[in-house]
Amino acid sequence: MTEMVFGATPARAGDPILPRWWRTLDKWSLACVLGLFTIGLLLGLAASVPLAEKNNLPRFYYVQRQAFFGGVALCVMLVISMMSPRQIRRLGVLGFLAAFALILALPVIGTDFGKGATRWLSLGFVSVQPSEFLKPGFVALCAWFMAASQEVGGPPGKFYSFVTAGAIVVLLALQPDFGQASLVLFSWLVMYFVAGAPLILLMAVAGMAVAGGVFAYGASEHFARRINGFLNPEIDPRTQIGYATNAIQEGGFFGVGVGEGTVKWSLPDAHTDFIIAVAAEEYGTIMVLAIIALYCTIVVRSLLRLLKERDPFTRIAGTGLACAFGVQALINMGVAVRLLPAKGMTLPFVSYGGSSVIASGIALGMLLALTRTRPQGEMAEILRRAR
Repeated sequence: MTEMVFGATPARAGDPILPRWWRTLDKWSLACVLGLFTIGLLLGLAASVPLAEKNNLPRFYYVQRQAFFGGVALCVMLVISMMSPRQIRRLGVLGFLAAFALILALPVIGTDFGKGATRWLSLGFVSVQPSEFLKPGFVALCAWFMAASQEVGGPPGKFYSFVTAGAIVVLLALQPDFGQASLVLFSWLVMYFVAGAPLILLMAVAGMAVAGGVFAYGASEHFARRINGFLNPEIDPRTQIGYATNAIQEGGFFGVGVGEGTVKWSLPDAHTDFIIAVAAEEYGTIMVLAIIALYCTIVVRSLLRLLKERDPFTRIAGTGLACAFGVQALINMGVAVRLLPAKGMTLPFVSYGGSSVIASGIALGMLLALTRTRPQGEMAEILRRAR
C-alpha cells in the first residue's frame, strides 16, 4: 500500500525477479485493469443471458467463456509485464509478423459471420480477429523504427513506419474495418509526434486521412450507410443506436436496477459493442463515470511515467500503447452516445470477445512492462549528471 501511495522504487541489481517486478510495477494501473475486468464480468451476467437463451445455450455460457478468456488475458498480461523493453520489442515484432500474415490470408480463409466484413478466422470452437493482435505489434514495430532513426547513422525509420502504417490501413479498409484502420493511423500519428515529427507533416497525413474517408464514402456502401445513419438527425428507435440511446436515457443517474434493464433483450451486440448501454441503463451514470475514471487513470498514469523515460523506444512505444488503449475506449463509448459513427469496436476488458480481451491483455502487459521504474531511467538523473 505504501508503494501505491508514494510510488514504486527503482529496481536494484541482484533482486529476485518477482520482488523486483512488484516493486517497480505501476500498481494503480494494474488495479484499474482488474477493476475493468470485474465490471465486464458483472455486466456480462446481465447482457449475455438473452443471447445465450436465443442460441439455446446455458444462461451463463458467454459469461463463462469471458471469464476463461479473461483469465488467459490476465495471465498473459502479468507474464509480459515482467519483460524488459528489448524483449517487448522482439515480442511485438514477431506478433506483428504473425498477425500481418493472418490478415493477408483473410480474403481466402476468413469469414464475415454475416456482418458484411471479412475480419475473422473461424477455427470451429473459437474465432480469431487478427486485427486485434496486430495493434500492439504494430506499435512496437513502428516505435522500433522511429527510435532507430534517432541514432547517429540510423536507418530512415520514420519513413519505414509510414510505409508500414499505410499498408496496414489499406488492408484493414479493404475488409472493410474502418474503425481499426483509424485506430492504427491515430496510434502512428501519436508516436510520430512523440518522435519529433514536424507539425506540417502530421497535418498533411491528417488531410490524407480525410481524403481517404471521402473516397471510402463514395466507394463503400457499408461505410456510406454508417455515415448516413450518423448524420441523420432522426434516430430510428429500432436500430442499435436507437436502442442504446433510449437505454442510456432511461438509466438516469442511478440506473433502473440490477437485472431490470430491457436493452439487452433488443440489442444483438449488447454484450460487445454496446455494453456501455447496459451499464448506463442498469447501473446509471455512476457506473459509466467509474468506467471512464478507470480508463483515464491507466492512460494518464502511464503517460506521466513515460515522461521520465530516456529510452526512445520505451517512450514512443509506451505512448502509442496508452493512447490506442484510451482512444479505443473513447470510440466505443462515443458510438453508444452517438458522438461518433458506428465502428464495431469493443470496450477493452469490458466487452465480450476472446480476441479483444486477450489482445488487450497483451497490449496492457507491454504497457505495464514499459512503464516500470528502472535504474537511471529518469531524464532528471541524466540532466543532473550532465551538470
